[in-house]
Amino acid sequence: MSLIDLNGRAALVTGGSRGIGAATAVMLAEAGADVALTYRTRKEDAERVARRIEGLGRRAICLAADLSRKEDCEEVVRRTVEAFGRLDIFVANAGIWPPDDVPVSEMSDEQWRTTMATNLDSVFYGTRAALRVMRPKSGARIVIVSSTAGQRGEAFHADYAATKGALISFVKSVAVEVAKDDITVNAVAPGWVDTEMSQKPYERDGGAGRREIERSIPLGRIASAEDVAGPIVFLCSSLARHITGEILNVNGGSVLCG
Repeated sequence: MSLIDLNGRAALVTGGSRGIGAATAVMLAEAGADVALTYRTRKEDAERVARRIEGLGRRAICLAADLSRKEDCEEVVRRTVEAFGRLDIFVANAGIWPPDDVPVSEMSDEQWRTTMATNLDSVFYGTRAALRVMRPKSGARIVIVSSTAGQRGEAFHADYAATKGALISFVKSVAVEVAKDDITVNAVAPGWVDTEMSQKPYERDGGAGRREIERSIPLGRIASAEDVAGPIVFLCSSLARHITGEILNVNGGSVLCG
């Protein structure tokens, strides 16, 4: 018998068309959950993930959304409940990392506001909508994807680091608010992950950037999307029922937080 059994559970994963979101959606389905996943422009990728989930014998739906809009967040939650009859797991994964180094003195208003809306506003809107439909005392789970940048900052990416740091405080605040309803709220904080979003620094100087990054990680490797998805699924399971308000670091030892 599997230690993680999510049969009968319904999950919503934002940014589920690729990377950490796609890996999480599939792993949740492998554990028995039905999964709704959102995408913004990558419809074919999202449908490919949905077919993998359906191949596992689970239900899946793909939902196009601009999650920086309150209305879209409320709509994807509504459609998830409409499809599955409930919402037990909300994984707030969707986000952006502007790849160009930009000092604060040169950062545009547009970049700042876009990063805030995509990485922070979307999580607030999505979490609020999810909590309004999650059943008290049902063991519901919320997992938010933060970053090591939210713990240590990241020069020339202050917009990104600010959103991820804010998410850590958000998790700790909401966890206490909803604990009485037996709903847990946690975060994972990945370091470098081998996803499309991070390819630019890896490819610098003909691959020298990747090798430099790997040398900075005690375990000597960059995480795969599955390396992050596994801890997310753990936090969604009954194994983690007494964990809330925590930030689970998945960074190969590169940032050690007490």
